[in-house]
Amino acid sequence: MEKPRAIKDKRYEDKHKDKRKAASMIWGTSVPKEKAEEINGFLAKYGFTKIQLIEEGYKALVERAAENDLGLAKIIDDYDDFFGFETEESKKENK
Repeated sequence: MEKPRAIKDKRYEDKHKDKRKAASMIWGTSVPKEKAEEINGFLAKYGFTKIQLIEEGYKALVERAAENDLGLAKIIDDYDDFFGFETEESKKENK
């Protein structure tokens, strides 16, 4: 007799738990229900996932932060030709 799906799922989860924990992170955060419903409605309407929301939101915030941080802006733009005074090593040498 075949085992019920719930038992199979539990065995699978127990077996792969460490691998999953090493590869992913769960943020235990809360959003006000009204805002969460608004976001979920938007995501459903336009076919986006919560992961896309997080990734795109993070990208936008990094770009906003780079507006005030020249080093970060250069890293984002793959600009690796830093002047001597812009590197951490040269800052330490000048002290």
